[in-house]
Amino acid sequence: MAPPYWSRAKRALRQTDPVFARIIARHPRGALVSRGDPFTTLARAIVGQQISVKAANAVWARVHASCPEFCARALLRKRASTLRGCGLSERKVEYLQDLARHFERARIDLEMLQCSTDDEVIERLTAVRGIGRWTAEMFLIFNLLRPDVLPLDDLGLLKAISFNFMDGEPIEQLNTRAGRARITQLAQNWAPWRSVATWYLWRSLEKPPVSN
Repeated sequence: MAPPYWSRAKRALRQTDPVFARIIARHPRGALVSRGDPFTTLARAIVGQQISVKAANAVWARVHASCPEFCARALLRKRASTLRGCGLSERKVEYLQDLARHFERARIDLEMLQCSTDDEVIERLTAVRGIGRWTAEMFLIFNLLRPDVLPLDDLGLLKAISFNFMDGEPIEQLNTRAGRARITQLAQNWAPWRSVATWYLWRSLEKPPVSN
């Protein structure tokens, strides 16, 4: 089920920017949906760190196949060698195991996170080993469904902004302090729906379905 703000955000983005009007017209169906329980959301984000979406989905599928009843306790029962065999680096295996221990020992207060501001959630989650700002922002978007997150560390977002707004400017230039400042300024026009804008920018990198 789409977040309750989705239709309002789509309408606002269409009216605000012709680029989004075009993207939304090409991808009229679908919406941001939760990736499930908090542990799964964070684990999947760790798996996806610093690799392409395609590679992340492939590795995640293997991890999930090796641990069908995916939860912190089940993951802790898996051998590190089994997880590495799914395509995870040694470091990511360590991060996933540490995350699982945090959940098993109730060190992450989920009710508190739900009541916290975006910045507070980021501060609390990044205290966990292996969780950086990008992972915390993915949690805000895909678990808490917060509407106004702009994940500037996401290479897919930078690529989409380059393609749609910056005439194909190299990602390396956008991924600098000056480049990020320009993106932040541009994205002010999308507030308070920057998560929704990000979701559609990700979609813009996909090929639209072929009509029969």
